[in-house]
Amino acid sequence: MAVPRALAPYVSSLTTYDVDLGGPGVHRGLPSTSLTFVLPVDAPLQVSWVGRSQTRTSGWSSVSGLHTEAAEIHHDGTQRGVQLALTTAGARALLGVGAAELSGELLDLTEVSPCLRHLPEQLAEEPDEQRWAALVGRELTAALARHGESRPRAAVGRALAGLTRGARVQDVAAEVGYSRRHLATLVRAECGLTPKELQRVGRFERSRRLVGTTPLGEVAVRCGYADQAHLTREWVALAGCPPSTWLREEFPFLQDSGVDDGAG
Repeated sequence: MAVPRALAPYVSSLTTYDVDLGGPGVHRGLPSTSLTFVLPVDAPLQVSWVGRSQTRTSGWSSVSGLHTEAAEIHHDGTQRGVQLALTTAGARALLGVGAAELSGELLDLTEVSPCLRHLPEQLAEEPDEQRWAALVGRELTAALARHGESRPRAAVGRALAGLTRGARVQDVAAEVGYSRRHLATLVRAECGLTPKELQRVGRFERSRRLVGTTPLGEVAVRCGYADQAHLTREWVALAGCPPSTWLREEFPFLQDSGVDDGAG
C-alpha cells in the first residue's frame, strides 16, 4: 500500500490485513531492520518474546524496536488491523522517541507516544477497512508536523545502510571514516543494536525473502553465509527455528516444502 510522500523516509511499509488462519495459534514475528508498529482491530494483540511467557502483553497497539530474537503473536484464528514498518529515523519523527530506546521492547502506543493514543479507537470506529491506511497516514503526518523531521547524521545513515546490506563492520567503519569503536557507539545510540547485530539481522532479513523460493545452499551464498549449515544456525539463533520449521508454520498448505536445512 502506498505510503504518503511526507512519510516515505520514515515508513518502510504500511499494510492493512484481514486474515483467517483457520483456528487459534501462534504467529512468529521475526527480527528485521525496521521497527514494527501494529494496530489490531476487533481483538487485542497478544505478543511475547519466544520462550519468555512472562513478557506477554495484550493491547490495542504494539510498538517494538529492533531486536535479535523472535516474537510470538497469539491469535484466535482471525486477525484484522494495520501494520507498519518504521525506519529508525521514523521512531523519533513519528513517535517522538529514539529507536534505541525501543530496542528489544514490546510496548503499548500509550507508553511510547501518548499523543497518538486515540489512534486505536479511531480505527475501531471506522467500519470501512479501505479507509484504515488513509486514517493512519493522516494521523502520522500530523505527528510528523508536531515532532519535526529527524534524520541521523549523514555518516551514520550510510553506516546503517551498509550494515543492513551485509557489509563487513570494518569496511563500513573505513568507508565513513570512524574507528570500529566509535562506529559501534554511534550505531547503538541510533538503533539500539551493535553494528554486528545489525549486520546479522540485515543478512537474516535478506535470506527470509528467498527462503521457500530458492534452494537453501544458494540462499546461503547469495546472502553471505559461510555455508548452508551456517545459515541454519543463524535462523535458529534469530528466529528460534530452522527455515523448514518457519515455512511449515507460515505456509501449512505446502505439504512438502522441499527444504532440507542441512544442519546435520
